[in-house]
Amino acid sequence: MIPIRDNQPSQTMPVAVYGIIAANLLVFLFQVQAGLDNQAYFYRYGLVPGKYTVTEMSRHFSFLNQLFSMVSYMFLHGGFWHFLGNMWFLYIFGDNIEGHLGSLRFLGFYLLCGLLSGMFHFLLNPVSMVPTIGASGAIAGVMGAYFLLYPRSRILTLVPIIIIPMFIQIPAFVFLGFWFLMQFLNAAGSGGGAGIAWWAHVGGFIAGLLLVKLEKKLPSTGTREKIQKFTRKKHTPKLQAIVTRPASQGGDLHGQIEVSSLEALAGAKKIITIPWGFYKPLYRITIPPGIRQGTKLRLAGMGRTLPGQPKGDLFLTVQIKNAI
Repeated sequence: MIPIRDNQPSQTMPVAVYGIIAANLLVFLFQVQAGLDNQAYFYRYGLVPGKYTVTEMSRHFSFLNQLFSMVSYMFLHGGFWHFLGNMWFLYIFGDNIEGHLGSLRFLGFYLLCGLLSGMFHFLLNPVSMVPTIGASGAIAGVMGAYFLLYPRSRILTLVPIIIIPMFIQIPAFVFLGFWFLMQFLNAAGSGGGAGIAWWAHVGGFIAGLLLVKLEKKLPSTGTREKIQKFTRKKHTPKLQAIVTRPASQGGDLHGQIEVSSLEALAGAKKIITIPWGFYKPLYRITIPPGIRQGTKLRLAGMGRTLPGQPKGDLFLTVQIKNAI
């Protein structure tokens, strides 16, 4: 299952998420230059429990390196797909958590989740000499926070069936709950082996749950509101999942499409997907300039087919967000 986007609106630009992705990209490009399978690099900057507990190994690393490795490991990746998968999950789930916490607190939350996930892995594998790398533990913390804060949000998910892509909407608590269960079962079954730090994923997810609860007890400094004045979004998502409802009679369907004030004024192009019962997974929609709140867009022939009646149409009601 590949998450495409969620339906939980984010009103601000996730600058901390983009900054973390940029930092990971810079490190990854440096890794490409040094060699993606550079084991010496992994041992030096990855999280290796043996660096702290095995005398024969620890004497080769300075105290400063041992401290730095607790953070640097979460910016290293073992390959392109490892890097891309981690950054995509951060992109999907991170914006809402940053919107909830604020950019500065989110940055601290992310790093602390990565640190705690690494410690969880360390406690369960104290003498391991295998380097652990990747942002998965920190991102698991973001997913844990999302699970707690937005359980009823829906995740538009791509499920490849042989060669046919199917888009379905899955409740966040089901998607993330299943993900956590798989991490736990893999961790329990592998004992931390197989080259993947499953327990770090489990620990990161639990850390995210706990930290987002503790955050509510911290006093507000007003920094979040000041930063969000400059990061408020001016566009709605390019890809939108449309939830339809049938008309009282006939084959017509009704749904809603969201645009921002700027998009309503200047026009926009959107891609929509209508889960369940449609042969074509994606449709391109043009929003004409100057459109008003409540305007209905008619998509001919995209409704239901009922016995003895012509195929119905789909009517999309325009909802303008942040109306000016």
